[in-house]
Amino acid sequence: MLPLLLVGADLFAPPLAVAAVEPSQQRRLVLDRRQRQLFVIEGNQERKRFPVGVGRPGWETPVGQFSVIELAVDPTWEHPATGQRIPPGPANPLGSRWIGFHRDCKGRAGFNGSEHLVVKGCVSSGFHGTPQRHSVGQAVSHGCVRLLDEHVRELFDLVEMGTPVTVLP
Repeated sequence: MLPLLLVGADLFAPPLAVAAVEPSQQRRLVLDRRQRQLFVIEGNQERKRFPVGVGRPGWETPVGQFSVIELAVDPTWEHPATGQRIPPGPANPLGSRWIGFHRDCKGRAGFNGSEHLVVKGCVSSGFHGTPQRHSVGQAVSHGCVRLLDEHVRELFDLVEMGTPVTVLP
């Protein structure tokens, strides 16, 4: 028998929602883009909170219901428009961890603040570290969610494939 999850009126669920939840799915992530905060929720309680950077205007972090679809330690970053690859290390824009939750293969185009980028093919959004610590708390990315590297390492250990992710406007 599955345990029941009772959720009261809170920011993260509709009032009086009742759902059967697998034990591995009791933990979920809720990203509030406006507050630029990521919440780790277990059952109906907040367990952790992290400040984050989100997508800039024109490259907003996608809103909706997702789940963790990719986990990588020391990822290689590939520039979405030029294909240039940056290996793991201190200059890698992804930091030491990647937690992917969204993939869109329609392509994108837009101004990134300094140049017009055209991305053909797939783009991914996820949580990752950053060597640009000052960017956490800002709307500066191309749709990804930036965390301090020590925070993304902690978050990485709290999630697994399939962990639910909710992104609020």
